[in-house]
Amino acid sequence: MVTTDPVLDAGFIARHAELARGYGGGGDPDDPALVQAMQIVLHIPKPDPPRRSALLAAAAAASLALCMDPRVGPDGEWEQRYLSWKRSRIRKVARRARGAQWLAANEVAGVSVEFEGAQARALVPGPVGDIDPRIRRLQIGGTDIEPDSPGPIDPELPVLWVDSELGMTVGKAAAQVGHASMLLAGALSVERVFEWGRNGYACSVREAGARWPDLIRRVGEGSATAVRDAGFTEVAPGSMTVIAVAAQ
Repeated sequence: MVTTDPVLDAGFIARHAELARGYGGGGDPDDPALVQAMQIVLHIPKPDPPRRSALLAAAAAASLALCMDPRVGPDGEWEQRYLSWKRSRIRKVARRARGAQWLAANEVAGVSVEFEGAQARALVPGPVGDIDPRIRRLQIGGTDIEPDSPGPIDPELPVLWVDSELGMTVGKAAAQVGHASMLLAGALSVERVFEWGRNGYACSVREAGARWPDLIRRVGEGSATAVRDAGFTEVAPGSMTVIAVAAQ
């Protein structure tokens, strides 16, 4: 997981406050090349791919870890790039990598997370017209991983419930759970997010199945947080894709 323990200082509080304000709201620029996106690189080796649930958990943790990294905070080296993305019409794009591609992706500015043998790297956001060549060449689609049957849920971890009825690819789902971890962190107190960070922002990702109606009810009650997709790819605009529930 994330190797550096967070420090509950003014910087951490400021980074959490930025998440708590929500994200998006701004429209797209007139020039499509200036559209902002966070690239998420998923390590999917060909001979021994990771479990889907673990890979999605790694993507969710990496997305949040980058948002809480000191380098995106006040006066950080990534601050302006991060805020330009977070305060615009937010997007994430997941790409797959294997072998030398994964090693090269780790040379690009970002944060990598490993969870139960699965690895993902969230890269510092930027305009889609100026993607590092090592990342631009990575494939966005064409590879998927079938849902698995993970073990019991750890009550000390948040759970990101994915609407399995939508049939999202692993890349689409990775972007959605990345949104979910950010939204959940913004909804929690700074103290709870700090404790979460001490555990590397680890979370469980599960297919909701028949639980979905009850989870929607919890969203209405305010005890769960939902991702509603903008509908750029795969699903209809406004679709509820992931529901995040805090640790018990």
